[in-house]
This record gives sequence, C-alpha cells and structure tokens, in this order.
Amino acid sequence: MKVELKNLTKIFPSRSKKAGEEVVAVNDFTFTIPDGKLIGLLGPSGCGKSTTLYMISGLQKPSGGQIFFGEEDVTDLSAEHRGVGLVFQNYALYPHMTVKQNIMFPLQNLKGADKLPKEEMIERAHQAAKLVQIDNLMDRKPSELSGGQQQRVAIARALVKMPKVLLLDEPLSNLDARLRLQTREEIRRIQKETGITTIFVTHDQEEAMSISDMIVVMKLGVVQQIGKPQEVYDDPINLFVAKFLGTPPINVFNGTVKGGKLYIGDAAVLDVPGVEDQDVTVGIRPEGFIPDKKGALVCNLSNIEVMGRDVSVVSTHEASLSPAIRSIIDADDMPAPGATVSYSLKPHKVFLFGREDEKRIYFEVK
Repeated sequence: MKVELKNLTKIFPSRSKKAGEEVVAVNDFTFTIPDGKLIGLLGPSGCGKSTTLYMISGLQKPSGGQIFFGEEDVTDLSAEHRGVGLVFQNYALYPHMTVKQNIMFPLQNLKGADKLPKEEMIERAHQAAKLVQIDNLMDRKPSELSGGQQQRVAIARALVKMPKVLLLDEPLSNLDARLRLQTREEIRRIQKETGITTIFVTHDQEEAMSISDMIVVMKLGVVQQIGKPQEVYDDPINLFVAKFLGTPPINVFNGTVKGGKLYIGDAAVLDVPGVEDQDVTVGIRPEGFIPDKKGALVCNLSNIEVMGRDVSVVSTHEASLSPAIRSIIDADDMPAPGATVSYSLKPHKVFLFGREDEKRIYFEVK
C-alpha cells in the first residue's frame, strides 16, 4: 500500500494560556512512501516523528494537509477503518490474557461483515505467532515472557489483522543492546516476508540505517533530508544531518577557505576548488582520516583504543568544536606512540557548511 503525505501539518495549542504560542509539531511534511517499503522516521526527541506516525494511524487529526492510502484520502477516516497495525514503545499487552488471547484481541473486536468465525481467528493468531517465532508460547501470559518475546507478541497482534500499513513507534527502546540487534533483524525479515508497507519511528540512527529502505531525518517538525540511508550518510544536506548520522559522530572543526584551499587552524589540509573565500564549519567522518607523517592536519594524541580489526585514535585540536576527535583507521595503520598524530584527509569524507546557515557548501572532489 502506497502512503502519500501532502503538506501534512500538526499544530498543538499552547499549554500556557498567557503565552498563547502554538507548538508546530509537524510542519508541511510532503512525502510518498512506496508500496512494500520500510521507511525510517528519524530524529531527536521532539522532532515530530511520533506525531507524524499518529496522524498516519488516525489517532491524531492533522491541522492541515492530507493523507492518502493508495488513491484513497483517509485524512478524516477513523483509526479503526484505516487498516493499520500499530506497535507502541511499551508493547501495551493485556497482563491477564495469554499470548494467544492478546494476539486475537483485535480480531474479536471486528463487527458486522468483518466479524470472523472463532476457528479462523485462532488460525490467524497461530499464523501471526509463527511468523514472529513465538508459536510455542501461546498459553503463557506477558509476565512469563522476556522483553523481546513481549515485543514479538505486540508485533504479531499488529499483523494478525493483515494491515495495509504497519506502524512501529520506537519498538526497540525498552530492549537491551543484544535484543535490539536481534529484534530489528526480525522486524526486517518479517517486513520482507509480508511485503507490508512499514513506517518505523526511532531516534537511534544506527537502528534506522540498518533496516530501512529510506530514511526521513526530521528536526523541530521540519523534514531535513530524505533518501537511502547510505546516500544520506555520504551526502548530508546540512550540518544537523551530518552530525545526527554516524557512529562515532562526525568530527566538527572551525575552518577557513582561502584561495581554493581549506585551512583548519594554520594548516592547509585540503584543496576545495570552486569555494569562495569564507569562514566555514568543517565535518570530517571518523573514517576520513589517513595516518600520514607528512599530513597537514596535526592533532594532539590522547589515546588509542584497539577494537580488533579497527583502531579508534582519540586526539584533540584547537580548532575542533568537540572535546575529542575520533579517527577510525585500520589496525595495520596504527600510529606510533607520541605526542601528536598527523593526518591527510579523504576528500569525499570531508564536508563544508556555512558558518551561519549551516547549509552544505559543495566542492569538486577529485
């Protein structure tokens, strides 16, 4: 099912009657989600991603704009008639019901022509449970399940209605690190097997990038950038997107462009043809550093963290806007112990941004 958002806007009234300032949670969001794809809505807390999800589900009414499922305008359609499956952050399972009863619950609420025979409800519940690999737990209650198993029950309950669209609101945030990794892989597997258009809300950029066909990066209700995860990582449109994506995060410096060269501190570290002379903010991905005894960027060495195949070199520089610079290099290129470490730079891993507007400044990479 294709989902189309046209100029979608959500404005909440001010909590303070005196101030009277409205809160724009989502501002003029336009995007078409292709049929059968998994889309990650990504951004920090308060960016409007969950509000967008709730408007798609029908739990919240837009202040403006339209929502289409295929060719049908569902903007004013109630949640129960939209054919969506919704998985919440806290699972919202009924503690007095068994796994089977929890999964069947949405089917038991169907009325009129949609009402199903009990045998078909049981069969559907078992099919959904088998899909998420909990069919051996049907007689247990939520208190007897692990966090990961409870999450699977919530997903099965959302899938049992055979929804047109599956909506996931930070579904992994209550799980430990190992379970998060395992469950996100399961979500991707389930989505591919069912072919259901899925929208996945998270503030964890690694999570979104690992399983999404496309990501939507949001900030303060405004869409910043939309694209395939690797493309957005490799080509951020502004400083916010560059800083938000990547683990470890991008290293940020004050820099200056003079005569087609980029200066960090007093050193000319890179040719940037076509860029006007100006002060800039420089972003360098951790993998963009090349240890080089003749390299122009000289940093004060703080620590070397061995991670097996790779090494994380921690250093400082007077022009850095972060307390520490992290450079990820191959273990075979580990720098010799000393007070400083020198680098040359990979041009395609270096990004320039306007010092005031933080928009990307492009240069020709040779």
